[in-house]
Amino acid sequence: MSLQALKDEVARQFGTPAVVVDLDVVERNVARVQALCDAAGIANRPHIKTHKSPVIAALQREAGAQGLTCQKLGEAEIMAESGHDDLLIAYNLLGEEKLNRLGGLLSRVKVTVAADNPVVVAGLPQAAAKAGRNLDVVVECDTGRRRAGVETPAEAVALAQEIASRPGLSFAGFMLYPPENAVAETQAFLDAATAGVRELGLEPRIVSSGGTPNLVHLGKIKDVTEHRAGTSVFNDRMMLAAGVAGLEDCALTVYATVVSRAGPERGILDSGSKTLTYDTGGLDGHGLILEHPQARIARFAEEHGFLDLSACNDRPSVGDVVRIVPNHVCVVVNMVDRMVAVRGDTIVGELPVAARGRLT
Repeated sequence: MSLQALKDEVARQFGTPAVVVDLDVVERNVARVQALCDAAGIANRPHIKTHKSPVIAALQREAGAQGLTCQKLGEAEIMAESGHDDLLIAYNLLGEEKLNRLGGLLSRVKVTVAADNPVVVAGLPQAAAKAGRNLDVVVECDTGRRRAGVETPAEAVALAQEIASRPGLSFAGFMLYPPENAVAETQAFLDAATAGVRELGLEPRIVSSGGTPNLVHLGKIKDVTEHRAGTSVFNDRMMLAAGVAGLEDCALTVYATVVSRAGPERGILDSGSKTLTYDTGGLDGHGLILEHPQARIARFAEEHGFLDLSACNDRPSVGDVVRIVPNHVCVVVNMVDRMVAVRGDTIVGELPVAARGRLT
């Protein structure tokens, strides 16, 4: 089947917009990340927030991943229900409802959670008590990204001591998400925090780093034991811009149809904010149209993608099906119930997005 025939067949069977994943590219991406981790002597703990699929998680585990990272408790529950074990929940968990669910999850599979403040730590013994087993906790550290995480090594040490003092909790180590340009700063933070907890008789068994762009830094931060990469399984326009992926590494594209050409320099796609999302990732426009790279998806309505074709010599016609590399693939996946699976130019089935919408 030719590429054009594949596009026609996807449109015929599934309609557009359709989120299409090439499993051949996925498998190459999975193998590449595993090989990078193996070469650096670091365990691979891929982040499933990108694909939200137990099937793809199984591919990662079969390739050698030691466990999985989940952003939300609901994602971890889906992974556990599908037979996956050794789960890191990289998010502060608060409230009785979540703690009861965490206890139920911990009673079935190995779970590690992250915390960056004493309020979160104070609630976690409830989950451990319900499960009847200890809960491993890593201290989330901010080494310059300015998201979640304690901001100083002293705070990290104090929180580690707080964790160790609580019944049912075990201090397991540190979790990092370093800025790509802050290797030295991250190393200094980690060294100080590690020295501090060792003075208390505690040992960081886990030092978890993360981020697809940080794959190029594997092995540069001493004492890191594992890496969490999510976007690398599919890649997207942000990863192209960051220089850590090429077009041949982009496993997911959105197939969209041109439904209007009301003016010579403009057009409408059937893919708007409900498909490609408003998250630009800091880039110009809302995706890369492979057939017309000079075209800009300039703005959205919910079901309309407004095309600026002023820079195009070759302009699409009404009815044309195009492929779009999204700016931020993680949020695109969370917009759909299923992904169309292909290998090369052959449709091989569907992949349910099993953990879609698991916001809690």
